[in-house]
Amino acid sequence: MEARVYAAISQALLSGKLRPGMPLRERNLAQAFDCTRGAVRKVLARLGFEGKLVLEPNRGAFVPKPSLDDIRQTYRARRVLETGVIASLCGNLGEAQLAALDAHVATEVRSHADGTHERSIRLAGEFHLVLIGMAGSAELDAFARQLVAKTELYKALYDPAEFMHCAPTEHARLVGQLRDGKTQAAIALATAHLDELETRVLTRAAAAETPDFRAIFAEAFAGAAT
Repeated sequence: MEARVYAAISQALLSGKLRPGMPLRERNLAQAFDCTRGAVRKVLARLGFEGKLVLEPNRGAFVPKPSLDDIRQTYRARRVLETGVIASLCGNLGEAQLAALDAHVATEVRSHADGTHERSIRLAGEFHLVLIGMAGSAELDAFARQLVAKTELYKALYDPAEFMHCAPTEHARLVGQLRDGKTQAAIALATAHLDELETRVLTRAAAAETPDFRAIFAEAFAGAAT
């Protein structure tokens, strides 16, 4: 049950169904999932540890509502990290590494064609993690995972789905530039990509809504009784 609740809330976050600042009350969630409050409490604690929710003492769990400065700092850190990785890898990747990046882009294209928004967000973030992982630094990898997790959530909360279709095309172009050793072009493309995402996130207004948990999670738990 805890795994199902965790998966359902995570999916709802990445699909944009849960809005910034929205409270997630243990009692309401327990009723929606027909489970104990203890099970919900464990899931909320895990999501809080992962940075996907904000846990406030004596108040409960909330969907993150980052400040504009929080968003700017996160994207700034990603730009610094990723441009440095691109500079070190450009023209130096082996055929197996390039093939892995090509395969990932192909998976992104299929996901976009299927219209699976939350999976597309996850795959777009994973592309950057795969690339950064090729630098062979555990420290960079750990830091990158934190940054990408934050920006994935920012995209889900603020970035409209209709703009998602550009990601596979941009990633395919970046792989081509990495293959050809075009360092400056690759850096410019990656920077412009992150700049565009940051601008859209910063300018997207989020309406505060009272959640209907049964409606949000109805599909995830359809047939659970059987």
